[in-house]
Amino acid sequence: MSSRTVLFTGGAGFIGLHVVPLLLERGYRVRIFDNMFRGDRDRVAELAATGRVELIDQDVRYGGAVYRVMRGCDHVIHFAAVSINKSQADPYESIDINMVGNHNVFAAAAEHRIRRLVYASSASVYGEPRKLPMHEDDELNPLTPYCIAKRAGEDLLRFYQRQRGLSWIALRFFNVYGPGQKPTAYYTSVINHFVARLRNGQPPVIDGRGEQSMDFIHVRDIARGVVAALESERGNMPINLGTGVDTSVAQLAKILIDAVGVDVTPEFNPRDVLVSRRAADIRRAREVLGWQPTVSIEDGMADLVRRTPAGSRRTPAPDRLPRTPAPSSTS
Repeated sequence: MSSRTVLFTGGAGFIGLHVVPLLLERGYRVRIFDNMFRGDRDRVAELAATGRVELIDQDVRYGGAVYRVMRGCDHVIHFAAVSINKSQADPYESIDINMVGNHNVFAAAAEHRIRRLVYASSASVYGEPRKLPMHEDDELNPLTPYCIAKRAGEDLLRFYQRQRGLSWIALRFFNVYGPGQKPTAYYTSVINHFVARLRNGQPPVIDGRGEQSMDFIHVRDIARGVVAALESERGNMPINLGTGVDTSVAQLAKILIDAVGVDVTPEFNPRDVLVSRRAADIRRAREVLGWQPTVSIEDGMADLVRRTPAGSRRTPAPDRLPRTPAPSSTS
């Protein structure tokens, strides 16, 4: 395994920088392909100092660059994408990067006969679920340019599987959180906002009764899932990565109150709220990848609070979970 090389698009982002050390532990060499718009140059420099990581500062929209740098690689991890909130503000750029970028990476992988391509898809492809837990075979109803591109990416992978024999796994990430995440991350900014209020001695303010929920999955578990997908004997399918637990915003507030260690009671803002719930069916991840989550939300949130310096993560995010469809974070 020591001679195998992974091309990792978007590898300088939040999740990627948790995956790369695991790849190094398993003997891989890593080429990070990232335009560094949101990448962490200092952390990449630390990894490059090992002699087994290199950075290609480039954009997935340039198909020639993607093709050239993939030469000599055995595996590909494709994370590069425009985030969900930016995709709604600028659909043109979102389609350009997320759709064209997907195709450039997948076509090159098929041409180079890559052994396995792991794609960062998203639970956002489901839209508003009709039932819980959300299973990979459920109806898909993506509602934003980001979500639509993620679903189209899965379809493109199937095309290259049929046409060129490309081996792939699309990981549908639920609500990823953990150390190193930017405070503006769309679906988990509520965590940072609650923590900022609690550290100021203020109670979290919750719209409605706090019944809206998400499936929060720690980045350390996500990273393990990515490596498992890269090495799995079975492939050519989407796989959920979540905990299977839907944590309501009211429960999240209580967990964070305990983690911060303050004596406050959440305040509820009476109003009509669209109650949206999320929970992943993770049976396929267990069966195909031999993977299951190991970090409970209580332990994960407590660790996140410990690692976040007081006053450094204040954000004007809303006091409620977002109402737009399903979760994701890829960088």
